[in-house]
Amino acid sequence: MNFIRMKYTKWFNISKDGLSKNNPIMIAVLGICSALAITNQVENALAMGAGVTFVIVGSSAVISIIRNFIPARLRMVTYMVVISSFVILVQMFLEAYFPFIFAALGPYLGLIITNCIVMGRAEAFASKNPIRYTLVDGLANGLGYTYVLVLISIVREALAFGTILNIRVMPEAWTDWVVMAIAPGGFFVLGAIIWIFRELTNNYENA
Repeated sequence: MNFIRMKYTKWFNISKDGLSKNNPIMIAVLGICSALAITNQVENALAMGAGVTFVIVGSSAVISIIRNFIPARLRMVTYMVVISSFVILVQMFLEAYFPFIFAALGPYLGLIITNCIVMGRAEAFASKNPIRYTLVDGLANGLGYTYVLVLISIVREALAFGTILNIRVMPEAWTDWVVMAIAPGGFFVLGAIIWIFRELTNNYENA
């Protein structure tokens, strides 16, 4: 009974780390490029979040399975090969079934390969833990990344275009904030969300 309780406690702690305590964007401040570049519309944020989550979970699972067979000097190369394979799958899927989103995300899809969140989970967690914990860690970090992107995109799309998921939410007389459609607007919204999150959780770095 104690073993089962300990196992579920570990799963809970891993999930909590990825979703809030060590959220990849709000705490670790990783994956900022995509958080600024593609969050001017909610559908783009959802697509990027789903893609990154798939890549993190899939690549971390593979690396966890083969971790004892990867030579130390080749580990980074191995990570890149595994991660790039999953990124290619995401690109092919979006290009085939969601070409407009594929075009909107552009080069940022390919840059998932160099996303510090994906590489960081491979090196910090997947290479050291069994797959049952690695899957939870990958999913938690992917979802933690995704919901921050969605929060940013809801604010930016509403202010920049007066819509959310292309559905009008602002009055017809609303004047679009053009700055919110470009990266500086994303930077402002991201900074505000990080500040609010850290205020609510009292999570600050000591000087």
